[in-house]
Amino acid sequence: MRKKDPRVDAYIGKSAPFAKPILKRIRKLAHQADPEIEETLRWGMPAFMHDGIVVGMASFKVHCAIWFWKSRLVHGRPDGKDAMGSFGRIATLKDLPGDKVLIGYIKKAVALNVKGIKKRIGTRKPAKPRAVPAYLSAALKQDKKAQTTFKGLSTSHRNEYIEWITEAKREATRAQRLMTTLKWLAAGKNLNWKYGKK
Repeated sequence: MRKKDPRVDAYIGKSAPFAKPILKRIRKLAHQADPEIEETLRWGMPAFMHDGIVVGMASFKVHCAIWFWKSRLVHGRPDGKDAMGSFGRIATLKDLPGDKVLIGYIKKAVALNVKGIKKRIGTRKPAKPRAVPAYLSAALKQDKKAQTTFKGLSTSHRNEYIEWITEAKREATRAQRLMTTLKWLAAGKNLNWKYGKK
């Protein structure tokens, strides 16, 4: 694996103008913290590797995110509830932890990987199933492929679809999301299929 990956350059190049300096800073600090760190893409997003995933970054429409694979062990905080990553929505360079702090986190994450310390698992409670809205149930009954896929999904993946549809503020948006849900389910896909392994 090359230490620098041209796909990361392409990812940054396609990101919104506000995101580019944030992503470049994270990338620079990752290489500064560990000269042996290597770049790749994981789930379609840049990730930095050293004996496993160390840290990753992502760009969205109005914010960026930075996430550590072993977040609880690195900085003691769980991933955010309202945004991917443990530092919330990052919209400016000021939203990032300071350079020294971030370099320290990256070095700690590398050390954990080198020592072979595994990510803590089993600390999350199982997802509670959300109520399926009547309009989604009715639509699923009309599309047997979509219904079969939906029933076969894990509780958390079913919940993702339900939340995505029900959180739409406008009726037109809700209807569009319902149509997209049926299409993706009929194709055997979960909501976040675009971010899966290529």
